[in-house]
Amino acid sequence: MSQPESPSAQPPALYVVTGAGPVGWTVAEQLAAAGHRVRVLTRSGSGPEHPRVEKKAVDVSDPTQLGGLFRGAKAVFHCIHGSQYSARTWAEELPRAEETVLAAAGGAGAVVVFPESLYSYSEPDRPMTEEGPREARGGKRGIRTELLKARQASATDTVSVAASDFFGPRVRGAHAGERMLKPVLAGKPLLVIGKAGLPHSFTYVPDLAAAMIRAAQDPALWNRVWHAPTGPAPSQRKIAEEFAAAAGVRTPRVAAVPGWVLRTMAVFSPGTREIAETLYQFERPFVLDSHASEAALGLRPTPVKEAAAATVAWWRDQDQ
Repeated sequence: MSQPESPSAQPPALYVVTGAGPVGWTVAEQLAAAGHRVRVLTRSGSGPEHPRVEKKAVDVSDPTQLGGLFRGAKAVFHCIHGSQYSARTWAEELPRAEETVLAAAGGAGAVVVFPESLYSYSEPDRPMTEEGPREARGGKRGIRTELLKARQASATDTVSVAASDFFGPRVRGAHAGERMLKPVLAGKPLLVIGKAGLPHSFTYVPDLAAAMIRAAQDPALWNRVWHAPTGPAPSQRKIAEEFAAAAGVRTPRVAAVPGWVLRTMAVFSPGTREIAETLYQFERPFVLDSHASEAALGLRPTPVKEAAAATVAWWRDQDQ
């Protein structure tokens, strides 16, 4: 008489990740390391090199390509952002891509997990909690508000995990990415925007990825916004000091570009105008409170010294 198949003999679960930026890449790595099958969809076919990771070159805004690729997936981690950092690009690209992914995932019976920013928070002057209002209007902030509302209205199950400014391995185009790490590691002065000494939350990308994966596992966590585990808010100056300490280099001299200078430049420079839109995040305390999410998800943020050391190690590997 044959014996029933043991749970360990069941095939590994399939998860789909759209995008291979720092978030998508890290989610895929963590899923594969946990023994799951991962299908990464990008325009270029990029993604982590791992025997459990399948990479496909796909335009995820094209609904004709997604049905079969989502079939059998337990969850879809939608980690694609706009091709440019501008409100016009976001408005043109993001809603259509999310609508397509939600429809295809719904047809496959998969929950869609989104990394989310803090742009939609309409009272950012006080610590931002999971229950805080997300009704910001205008520009990129308003687009994030509308995306959250569209997810809430969708027939497909979703969960969004909000994070503050990123740092960590593979994070390049961020305030605590190459514009901070390169001068710190080179022993050069550092130039930041706004005010260098104000509390400002930074989220370690592996902690965001872990929270997204955990949220995907439990339907009781779906159809709401959670916060990625994020440690006490340092300042731009303080996190630069943490990177310097991890690297064993001298503490950098930090100077700040006042907001009025960027606003003046924004009159003539569209790129600067997009940055100036979010200057409020650097001219006043900008604090993400993740205590409720940490309790619900059973996760804690990585200690900043450990996270800074891993970040520095990755950057130094890039120079090899």
